Amino acid sequence: MPEEMESPTEQAQEDMHHHATHSAEKWVGWVALTAAFLAALAAVTGLKAGDHANEALFEQVQASDKWNEFQAQKSKTLATLNKNEILVAMGKTVTEADKSKLEEREKKQEELTVEARELQHSSGEHMRRHQKLAPGVTMFQIAIAMAAITVLSKRKPIWFVSLAFGLLGVYFLVQGTVLFHPA
Repeated sequence: MPEEMESPTEQAQEDMHHHATHSAEKWVGWVALTAAFLAALAAVTGLKAGDHANEALFEQVQASDKWNEFQAQKSKTLATLNKNEILVAMGKTVTEADKSKLEEREKKQEELTVEARELQHSSGEHMRRHQKLAPGVTMFQIAIAMAAITVLSKRKPIWFVSLAFGLLGVYFLVQGTVLFHPA
């Protein structure tokens, strides 16, 4: 059975918990609590970023499928147009059925174009959200690491640096979710 992958901050959190429970200084417990909260935010941000990346890829594949279908319709339309030109050159008339098929195919091409462009736009929006969220995960991980350094070194000022990175993580989380406005 394969070993489960350990989060890069998991060991740091375990060390902090150990030091927090064995420390006489109360603030160390608050640092550990802060780190746990930051880890939860990192997990949420990471899940949201991954979800948006997956949706972007999925919708881009769907858009590609629509463009492929458009090309197939375009080929059929061109074949029908060529057939009609040959018929006219031979002095024959184009049937109403062929005219109707041509109109249907052209209408289908327009619909496919609209659908493909909508999917591409939505894919781009998901990717932009992912790009807003991804740095947040990094900021939260740095904040957790700084909290671990705080506990291990017993240097309280480093905790404030950890909190600053945590706030940056929150900024990116909010930018990627609540306040996101596509370009």
